[in-house]
Amino acid sequence: MGMNKSVAQIGMDIHRTFSKVTARDAQQRIVWRQRLEHRERDVLRRQLARWPTQTPVVLEGSFGWSWLADELGQAGLRPHLASSRKVAAWRDLHGLAKSNRTDADLLSLLGFEPARLWEVWLPPPAVRQQREWLRYRMTLVQLQTGLKNRVHAILHRHGLFPEVVKLFGCAGRRWLQLLLSDRSPLPASARDGLKGYLQLLDHLRLQIVRVTRTFRRQVQAHPAALRLCTLPGVQWILGYTLLAEIGDIERFRSARHLVSYSLLAPRAFDTGEPEDDPPRGRHVGHQGRRTLKWAYIEAAHSAVWKSSALRAWFDHYTHGRRQNCNRGYIGVARRLCQRSYVVWKKEVAYQEEPPPRPGSRPCRRESARPVQGQPADAMVALASG
Repeated sequence: MGMNKSVAQIGMDIHRTFSKVTARDAQQRIVWRQRLEHRERDVLRRQLARWPTQTPVVLEGSFGWSWLADELGQAGLRPHLASSRKVAAWRDLHGLAKSNRTDADLLSLLGFEPARLWEVWLPPPAVRQQREWLRYRMTLVQLQTGLKNRVHAILHRHGLFPEVVKLFGCAGRRWLQLLLSDRSPLPASARDGLKGYLQLLDHLRLQIVRVTRTFRRQVQAHPAALRLCTLPGVQWILGYTLLAEIGDIERFRSARHLVSYSLLAPRAFDTGEPEDDPPRGRHVGHQGRRTLKWAYIEAAHSAVWKSSALRAWFDHYTHGRRQNCNRGYIGVARRLCQRSYVVWKKEVAYQEEPPPRPGSRPCRRESARPVQGQPADAMVALASG
């Protein structure tokens, strides 16, 4: 450890209880290797304090990197996050066997690469806290759905058919309470199971209400989230989801980059076909921010009813909603993603009609087309201006 001043790059291979560390100098030579234990936090902090400050530390984007990135930042170091898939591909390219020492050595070399293709965005603590709330609510909703399915299973096993449309509404809950009485056709074991499921369901609903109120307060306090809620089909829960998943709009150079990050950009796996033929095997991405893709597609189902422009495009693409409806919703979601980029980047609320051009005369006819090549789409017109 006496050569800390010559350290230029540090690579850290993270595991649950320990990390392997490799430090290199400016000539890419290994200066030292170290093993960090995670259980003793005070000991870990003293070890990090011995490292030279402002040294770049490359972490692999595996599970549990966030708290170590915070510890590195508090120690005066500069953490950088590397894509685990790209690190694995680079290791396979060099024909190296996977080991903790090999991964730490490779991570310490990434900082010397002129093109930082390996690096992914390291979200700040505020964004990570928003995503933590989001994951918590999503987990609660999944548990609630599982409990409802168990209640339906009990009714199905004993041949009981609810007399109401919404089983878990007010009338449905009264009907379920009748099944808990002594005159119920259910046996004692099924009644106890049904009672326990309903009690757990009530508790889950209370937790969902609490975290949902937290969502509402954070949306009302964030101007960008309020502007996102002006998009057709985006309510304040989806607005919070977009806010937490995107994080910082400044890291996207254009709307196309945000579309690709949201896994809504069409991709094709074709080779050997003529260039004039349409691409084959087109689909959207599946590795990345899947929650962000879900949020835009969820908003698209409502946007086709609330926006006349999006509804017209959807009807044209699906031939009157007779075919390719799923792809049509993906196309609407892609357009919502482009509009959300402009709404957030330009700090304006969404409007259905295109804004007037500076110095232009007001249009008297409602059906008049835009002149001088002005785009008919409001958000595209705003982006081009």
